[in-house]
Amino acid sequence: MALSREEREQFLAEPHIAALAVDAGPGRAPLTVPIWYQYAPGGDVWIMTGLDSRKNRLISAAGRFSLMIDRTEPTIRYVSVEGPVLETVPATLEHLREISARYLPADKVEGYVEFALKNHGEQVVVRMRPERWVSSDLGSV
Repeated sequence: MALSREEREQFLAEPHIAALAVDAGPGRAPLTVPIWYQYAPGGDVWIMTGLDSRKNRLISAAGRFSLMIDRTEPTIRYVSVEGPVLETVPATLEHLREISARYLPADKVEGYVEFALKNHGEQVVVRMRPERWVSSDLGSV
């Protein structure tokens, strides 16, 4: 059964790991990789990635990407969202802390932030406007 707008937005707002997919060009399947993301109901989605990463280059070329989020408990549920890139801006320390706090226990955030600053290179935030949604809850199958 398809989810209501409220249900799908709430599900997307939960801290799931998404599968990001973006066109990888002629003769290639879409690049599909796991990624952290940030979203609040009714707003835009944003991700962080390396400035020089393949993800960033492909997203820049395509001008859009999709995220798919799923779970198996307590019911099988998924939400897929696709849309255009609104902007790509340099990531700030605040962005890094915000997304890290979404996924990590509070006592692990600063250690991860320190690690990321030393090891991940220059990062960008890519903001996407959800335009197309596909969602379902298959119940307890």
